[in-house]
Amino acid sequence: MPTLSRRLLIASGATFAFAGGARAQSRGSRALAVYKSPTCGCCDGWVAHMRQAGFTVAVHVVEDPGTVRRARGLPDTLASCHTGVIGGYAIEGHVPAADVVRLLAERPEAVGLVLPGMPMGSPGMETPDGRKQPFDTLLVLRSGQTRVFGRHNRA
Repeated sequence: MPTLSRRLLIASGATFAFAGGARAQSRGSRALAVYKSPTCGCCDGWVAHMRQAGFTVAVHVVEDPGTVRRARGLPDTLASCHTGVIGGYAIEGHVPAADVVRLLAERPEAVGLVLPGMPMGSPGMETPDGRKQPFDTLLVLRSGQTRVFGRHNRA
């Protein structure tokens, strides 16, 4: 009988491991690849923000992050300093983690999210005195059009 108990225990463990693996895969959407230039320091602040929000971030230092942005279908007119790739979407610039979480939950037909420029007070662009500029995160549709996805730092 000890052999039967051991087999049952092993089978139960395998079932548990498989179920846990399925749950881990569903959370796999938190795996974010970030492409940044070797000279950009504010990107590190955004990466830290994303990690604090529970994302697993792999940073890739590249000479021209614009090549990744363009390959993912984002126009140069919406450029910022780094590009992230997650769940089939491109994330350009200092987009708040909450917007990325919402994007992944809603799964709209889109290229991704952008935050053009580097507004003060966006994640990674915090100032010592706490000043913040209002900014909008934009959803880039497959047609190339954009629409406001999130509004931030509004009174």
